[in-house]
Amino acid sequence: GTSFSTVLCREIVPNSAQNVRYVTLTRKGYVSFEGKTSFGMSVFNLGNAIMGSGILGLSYAMANTGVVLFLVLLTVVAVLSSYSIHLLLKSSGIVGIRAYEQLGQRAFGTPGKMAAGIAITLQNIGAMSSYLYIVKYEFPLVIQAFLGVDKPSGEWYLNGNYLVIMVSISVILPLALMKQLGYLGYTSGFSLTCMVFFLISVCTVILYSCRPAPTAYTIPILAFAFVCHPEVLPIYTELKNPTKQRMQHVSNISIVVMYTMYFLAALFGYLTFYGEVESELLHTYSRLDPYDTLILCVRLAVLTAVTLTVPIVLFPVRRAIQQLFFPNKTFYWPRHIAIAVTLLTLINMLVIFAPNILGIFGIIGATSAPCLIFIFPAVFYIRIVPEEEEPMRSTPKILAACFAGIGFLFMIMSLSFILIDWTSGSSKASSGH
Repeated sequence: GTSFSTVLCREIVPNSAQNVRYVTLTRKGYVSFEGKTSFGMSVFNLGNAIMGSGILGLSYAMANTGVVLFLVLLTVVAVLSSYSIHLLLKSSGIVGIRAYEQLGQRAFGTPGKMAAGIAITLQNIGAMSSYLYIVKYEFPLVIQAFLGVDKPSGEWYLNGNYLVIMVSISVILPLALMKQLGYLGYTSGFSLTCMVFFLISVCTVILYSCRPAPTAYTIPILAFAFVCHPEVLPIYTELKNPTKQRMQHVSNISIVVMYTMYFLAALFGYLTFYGEVESELLHTYSRLDPYDTLILCVRLAVLTAVTLTVPIVLFPVRRAIQQLFFPNKTFYWPRHIAIAVTLLTLINMLVIFAPNILGIFGIIGATSAPCLIFIFPAVFYIRIVPEEEEPMRSTPKILAACFAGIGFLFMIMSLSFILIDWTSGSSKASSGH
């Protein structure tokens, strides 16, 4: 049951509506599954899933919109993300399934399962690519600064391609091979601590300049910053004493904490550089003094944080692949390891050839993010909740339908903005770092 490759089903103990125990359907029958991850560790894991490299692009988004509009948009996206998690949890509670792909299958059969699995795979591969992209370009600069090398002469340890492969093998792969997501709670806590240090450090220097910036990527960057939905149900599965209300509290606390950190990091990054802020904030700060001790420590902290986020994001992708291709198989270590190795190999190849981190944020945020945040939770909810409980014209289902409509409009608008930006020649998606 800990592999998430099987279907989790609800078993209600007679004479007690509150005693809901989840069991795992295997070829040997139903096996009890009891979550052992504490509330705090679950918050760490979900918070780590929310906050990755997205925080580095928010100052750029604020430079496009201004402080007030940015705060409004960030608040709206955070509230909508919490509402969509509510829809997922309610659908999960009704049918007793804690796998995103299986909710899709329950709602629309195989097409629904395929759509959910593909969206999760694309979204999380894009996220992991953006994290490792930062490692590729920042790690050599940090090593170069620590060693005092002014003009590199082709040293292998200053080659980003080699370094990202080494980090993937030595750090990410061992964590990604953990059997349960809950085991990563400690590394998630350390990752969030590193980002808190980044936030505190960002608040230290204020400079003033101004230059207009393109606006096409603002909304996709914001949406991408709050995508944690593929991780919600796996974390719910492993939560100790799981209830819908308890998991909703985990989600709300994680979103509020990340919302606060996002706004503060974006605000002080923007006030430091205004229109001169780049799509990747660390590069903007390195212009001040690449050898400054504080800036070096900040860059190292962000590298650590995004590296430790990759295993969290890899778990749902592996589960989606198992649901799509091995739906009735029990946990099997060789398959578990092979999927992780294959995914990391693919992602390393993408990172080596990816043109720009902003392009990753924009394209992924404009396609799979609306599906996972808006469309899928809403349509799954409408299909799964029985009409006897909530008729089609009931307020909750009307709100869910409007929510799905917002998702489609958001996808069309974002893709249109990015396409116009590219065709006009003003896109930075093709520029290197």
